Order: sequence, then C-alpha cells, then structure tokens
Amino acid sequence: MDMEQNDQQLYECSECHLKYKDKEWAEKCRAWCRKHQSCNLEITAHAEKPETSLG
Repeated sequence: MDMEQNDQQLYECSECHLKYKDKEWAEKCRAWCRKHQSCNLEITAHAEKPETSLG
C-alpha cells in the first residue's frame, strides 16, 4: 500500500504495517513477515519512524 507522510511517498508492509521510503524494503518486509510470522530487525531498521502528534 502506498502512503504519503510529510509530502513523502511511503510504502507499507501489508503484514506488520511498517512504512518504508523504498518499495523494495516494504516488499522484503512483507515476504519475511508472511514466511516467518515475525519481523526481521535488519529489515525493520530501514523503516520510517512513525509520526507523533502532540495534541
């Protein structure tokens, strides 16, 4: 799934919902999540940090 955050195109892993700048990382994340039912720290290190809203 494609998304925008801070005017930036992001790609979301459909399994764990982490977001990535590069579609390739989102696809690697989705493949890992589906196969292992877990997240891979080497892959998730490339995920974008979530936006935080303060009030």
